[in-house]
Amino acid sequence: MKILIIGSGGREHALTWKLAQSKHVESIYVSPGNAGTDMVDKCCNINLNTHKELLNFAKENNIDLTIVGPEKTLVEGIVDLFKKHKLNIFGPSKIAAKLEGSKIFAKNFMKEFKVKTANYKSFNNPYSALSYLKHASFPLVIKANGLAAGKGVVICNNFKTAQTTITQFMLQHSLEQAGKSIIIEEFLIGIEASIICLTDGKTMVPLISARDYKTIYENNKGPNTGGMGAISPNNYCTDKVMDDFIKNIMNPTLNGIKKSKMDFHGFVFFGIMITKNGCKCLEYNVRMGDPECQSIIPLMNFDLLEMFQMTLKNQLHKFKFIWKKQICINVVMTSKGYPKTYTKGIKINVTNKPFVFYAGTIKKGNELLTNGGRVLSIVATADNIEKARKKVYKTIKNVSFKDAFYRKDIGL
Repeated sequence: MKILIIGSGGREHALTWKLAQSKHVESIYVSPGNAGTDMVDKCCNINLNTHKELLNFAKENNIDLTIVGPEKTLVEGIVDLFKKHKLNIFGPSKIAAKLEGSKIFAKNFMKEFKVKTANYKSFNNPYSALSYLKHASFPLVIKANGLAAGKGVVICNNFKTAQTTITQFMLQHSLEQAGKSIIIEEFLIGIEASIICLTDGKTMVPLISARDYKTIYENNKGPNTGGMGAISPNNYCTDKVMDDFIKNIMNPTLNGIKKSKMDFHGFVFFGIMITKNGCKCLEYNVRMGDPECQSIIPLMNFDLLEMFQMTLKNQLHKFKFIWKKQICINVVMTSKGYPKTYTKGIKINVTNKPFVFYAGTIKKGNELLTNGGRVLSIVATADNIEKARKKVYKTIKNVSFKDAFYRKDIGL
């Protein structure tokens, strides 16, 4: 089979790496890909910029399956376009992708279908939002409505921070159109978890759990990023927690997808908070998480292509998921200045063939260079978290570039 993967991050490298192991895969094309995807067996990078170019490439090269990594591409409706031309593509329709593309749409969906979540109010008018703050209880959470690459959520401990956030989002347009509308949400106390599920629109199955480390600095300090690392499975996701999640979050979500008649063959990423009052849904994503993907993929003991195929055939209920009995940890190395401004084109030195998924990287001649904020995911698996932590932080010494930064507390 010929596969097309859309995206350029560590998630796409992990998907490419795993799919290349399938005996059914003949070749993989990644657009635009990165230095890592270009080094995978059976794989080559291509540089296509528009949905039309991707569609034409898939037609002309007899692509059997297209897999979409980034949320923006899904929200823009590429799945609808490919299906219109009778091409196999993995992901939700444009309408279903609004579960990630619009926080307000998602929260209203949760409310309608009784998915347990935090209390909230939505605002299109900045002055109404600022007025609401005068009677609000702190801390609270402000979320930009649109896609903001993981940077549209701010925990506000006081009136001044909330006022500044609303001003930046809605009046100064710091997130462009993403912050034009916002949600002000109840602050939940508990433990965060990422539970990525798979659905064919009729069945929904949880994959192995994970934990994302969102803030730039240790101990949950500093601004949110796209993710500074992840572990899988998440030890807080006990059988009791998973039963609660399935009953009060996953099943009502599947019910909503069915009743709304959404065309959804893909991943549903649930960001949840495990509170003393049970699990509550923080957000939906409609694709595999990044960096969670880089911690989940290495634990898969099954053919990833077969999983995709069974999902697209509406036979997900028949697929057998077999997981390695290990812990996987992923530490993200970033460019100096991320998540704000940073320099590209810095030489990366790699020795001793560490287990690495490449993200913001590019190859020029024989040199490996940085090409983004999140540059690399350093990965290790072991029988327990202590061994995995020791292994990954030993491995990370085999990779270096000027002013590289990473958190030292991933897995704690």
